[in-house]
Amino acid sequence: MTDPAVHGEGESNLSAARRAWTSGTRAAPLLERDAGAFLHQSLSTPCLTTIRRAEGIWIEDHDGRRFMDLHGNSVHHIGYGHPRVIAAIKAQLDALPFSPRRFTNEPAIRLAERLGELAPGGIAKVLFTTGGSDANEVALKIARAATGRFKTVSFWDSFHGAGLGAAAIGGEATFRSHIAGPLLPGTEHVAPFACYRCPYGHAGPDVCGLACARMVDYVLEREGDVAAVIGEPMRAVPHVPPPGFWKAVREACDRHGALLILDEIPTGLGKTGRMFACEHDDVVPDIVTLGKALGGGVLPIAACLARPGLDVGGDFAIGHYTHEKNPVTAAAALATLEVIEEEGLVEKAADLGAHALARLRSFAASQPLVGDVRGRGLMLGVEIVKDRTTREENHEAAERIFYRCLEGGVSFKISQGCVLTLSPPLVISREDLDRALDVVEQAIDHEGRRR
Repeated sequence: MTDPAVHGEGESNLSAARRAWTSGTRAAPLLERDAGAFLHQSLSTPCLTTIRRAEGIWIEDHDGRRFMDLHGNSVHHIGYGHPRVIAAIKAQLDALPFSPRRFTNEPAIRLAERLGELAPGGIAKVLFTTGGSDANEVALKIARAATGRFKTVSFWDSFHGAGLGAAAIGGEATFRSHIAGPLLPGTEHVAPFACYRCPYGHAGPDVCGLACARMVDYVLEREGDVAAVIGEPMRAVPHVPPPGFWKAVREACDRHGALLILDEIPTGLGKTGRMFACEHDDVVPDIVTLGKALGGGVLPIAACLARPGLDVGGDFAIGHYTHEKNPVTAAAALATLEVIEEEGLVEKAADLGAHALARLRSFAASQPLVGDVRGRGLMLGVEIVKDRTTREENHEAAERIFYRCLEGGVSFKISQGCVLTLSPPLVISREDLDRALDVVEQAIDHEGRRR
């Protein structure tokens, strides 16, 4: 049986490990109230514990247990409660707490201009939303308006948000399978780049024939009227694209008149060791979306950035959200960008990520439970398997490792049932990162010795 707090299964599959984790804790009454007050949904019900404090790289529950947060829903690039972000929010609340629609304000304008300066070449026009799902919906509207087409090509197993349109282009069953009736029409899907479990039979990126990119080209040619290809420049599972993949997709889009939209909501703002993950592949999309960490781990804000030639919505509303130009969220985002740049966090993510990847790969060489270690920057994955040759997934072992790490004070996410997904904040010190990796490696080694 699997743990819903880890894998998103139903409550009936509540694991012994989770019951032991919450039994007799101060969190238990609050968890019961939570279950009674909120609509239940996969990935959120039941919750793991209750948090009373979040500061820097740490979260703390009501029993005083502290965890280095190597998950953070990808919002905590600069940690929780960064003093510069909090100060910017407080100052903006005193100066101008809200700006009604059809009016503008200086913080929102400054943020739009700054994002245009930071974005990959040629992308300089911005629209803000309150969440990444909405940012991707705006991108779809722009693509339809600019091309006069309605179809999209995206990837199975991808995630682009929970709205109906975002779920339609996404490829995760959790966000699609329960929806009665048709999703957005014209949302064609192809197999994702997943080099380590390549659906086209390649043994890995070193021998990749880029069949995955050729399939995008094939579908674009056969459909003939696709508005856009939308994808994650690096999948947050994580999966790193094979060399040349995005260049081949970019060229296919150009040949067939389709736009390229890259969803940088979890990967942008330095997470992978570049300000934008697509910079690793030397590719400039037509539209890029940002979110999550943009609000500094405090407030919700997302953005859709497009090249100026796609500014085609003047005669209709493509967003017009109530908080579209909220000065307080804009102030938080501006402070976040300043922290990332002035503290050199992009370069730090690259350095720490290279260190962590090398360390985990060296450790994995003697661990038969580890099928693969992969990542870019501070977005890392350790795949737990039953057999390294067959690569059969080991969900039960991954779950036991997860709870042993929690006991050791390290929290992270399990993706695809067996991938320990480690996403440390960019502000983590090398010493704390090594302490976290100590806990993870010891938990894996302990599980391996149980066999």
